[in-house]
Amino acid sequence: MKARVSIVIVNWNGKGFLERCLRSLFGQTYGDFGVVLVDNGSTDGSVPFVREQFPQVHLIVNETNRGFAAANNQAIRATDSEFVVTLNNDTEVAPEWLSELVQAVEADRKVGACASRMLFAHRPEMINSAGIALDRAGIAWDWRGGEADDREEQEPVGVFGACAGAALYRRAMLEEIGLFDEDFFMYLEDVDLAWRAQWAGWRALSVPTARVLHYHSGTSGEGSPFKNRLLGRNKVWLIAKNYPWPQLLWYLPLILLYDLGSLPYTLIWRGDWQPLLGRIRGLFDLPSALQKRKQFESLRQVSGRRMLSRMASLPSPWKLWQRYAHLRDHL
Repeated sequence: MKARVSIVIVNWNGKGFLERCLRSLFGQTYGDFGVVLVDNGSTDGSVPFVREQFPQVHLIVNETNRGFAAANNQAIRATDSEFVVTLNNDTEVAPEWLSELVQAVEADRKVGACASRMLFAHRPEMINSAGIALDRAGIAWDWRGGEADDREEQEPVGVFGACAGAALYRRAMLEEIGLFDEDFFMYLEDVDLAWRAQWAGWRALSVPTARVLHYHSGTSGEGSPFKNRLLGRNKVWLIAKNYPWPQLLWYLPLILLYDLGSLPYTLIWRGDWQPLLGRIRGLFDLPSALQKRKQFESLRQVSGRRMLSRMASLPSPWKLWQRYAHLRDHL
């Protein structure tokens, strides 16, 4: 694909979202891009729909669902553009969205990723995500999620990382730190990548003028057992691979306290055992995660103390739940 930007969309039975998403892409004010759609074994007619209605889209068709991480990696390896954009299929982008992302990343060669301002499609006055935030308990969340959108905000600001639901990545960064960890399948793979980028000295920006409407968890469903199991497992791997050492020794009791504190709610009030089963699976595969940590140690350009300073301080446990209050109507 001979284009400066490759936009990658991973699809699994998302035909109902595709027309809105793709039509908004082909209405961009920035024209030097191509679109790659990786279909993960859809059975809802997504592939023939795209072939008939959007022949300009390059299709990669998998027979089975290989997961979000692996499918994105397929498309990234199949392209050679200077920048790569990952975009959820359940989105609709503003006409100037791509232009704003490219302008932001061009301003500083140490910027490796740019986060879009994702707004809830059903409540476009509310922010869904403006990037990735991470605290010292290893808990990642959508930065500014639930806050009111302010169109007066124009300047990009630094964040820990970009949410892969609508993110621009510099290929030079990806070639240095590696692509998404395919063992994650989906969820938190973008946090893992953001953490590796931080260790290697790359910056990330949140671009408030790159606006996206998001039908939050339109494919997998917010709060689904499937999602909760993967989140539980992947969080264990995330900390094992990336948390600074020896700071982990000091913070491990708090990490366990904050993490295990959420289990009574899911087990007793919601009757959902999947988060616990996911954590058990993560611990079972801990040796593999630690081996990956060792492989990436040569990338590290910052000290453990400095990395810790880039992570948000811990809130009180009862305030932690306020981060997710805006998602309750999706459950």
